[in-house]
Amino acid sequence: MENITLNIKEGIAFLEINRPKSLNALNSQTLEEIKIAFDEVNDNSEIKGVVVTGSGDKAFVAGADIKEIAGLNEVNARKFAESGQEIFYEIESCEKPVVAVVNGFALGGGCELAMACHIRVATESARFGQPEVNLGLIPGYGGTQRLTQLVGKGKALELMMTADMVKSPEALALGLVNYVEPTKEDAMEKAISILSKITQKAPIAIGRIIDSVNSYYKDGEDGYLTEANGFSQCCNTEDFKEGTTAFIEKRAPEFKGE
Repeated sequence: MENITLNIKEGIAFLEINRPKSLNALNSQTLEEIKIAFDEVNDNSEIKGVVVTGSGDKAFVAGADIKEIAGLNEVNARKFAESGQEIFYEIESCEKPVVAVVNGFALGGGCELAMACHIRVATESARFGQPEVNLGLIPGYGGTQRLTQLVGKGKALELMMTADMVKSPEALALGLVNYVEPTKEDAMEKAISILSKITQKAPIAIGRIIDSVNSYYKDGEDGYLTEANGFSQCCNTEDFKEGTTAFIEKRAPEFKGE
């Protein structure tokens, strides 16, 4: 892959958007490589969690590739948006925890990519925004939906209609990010710490939590039913037997994802 790197260390996959000269902007090739990377994440049992970040200090992802967008018409624009939505949905629905480490600008498609991740850790220099209206557009990779879910209708409408950028302290106050750390190195340490804690838990249960929470936002889907189904599925696992036995025996459980 040319535009991203994927390295696996101690069960964690580190996915880095690597187009620093373009501020890590998302073009079609980069999106396709992200999809390939998450196909690997889903298929590789050695991977327990994912960190998504951008190379350099200036940007996480500064947006989509404007040169590609400029050539869109009404017909191919729908395919353009739906393709990005499908890739970001694969991230959101990944049954392994995904943490975004947001350094610098996370604008447009970059903000949408961060929001598709389960947890966001930002640096103090991070800036978030959906400035598509400046191009005569709206967010197309799920931003209208996920920003509303995270910060509420009123603030989401304000941010998308004004194209204002949000600094990391305000993003934390709004619930757009989970943590703010001084530097990218600190943010990476925090992300690894979070994933290390999560990956000690029962993997199947983690997947059912992600699925149940996501179902709350799906039209026509009963989140309570999804939760009940997930609960019953967990009860049919070896991890459930191990967890309850370990609790009774007053020892730490050893989950195997079975």
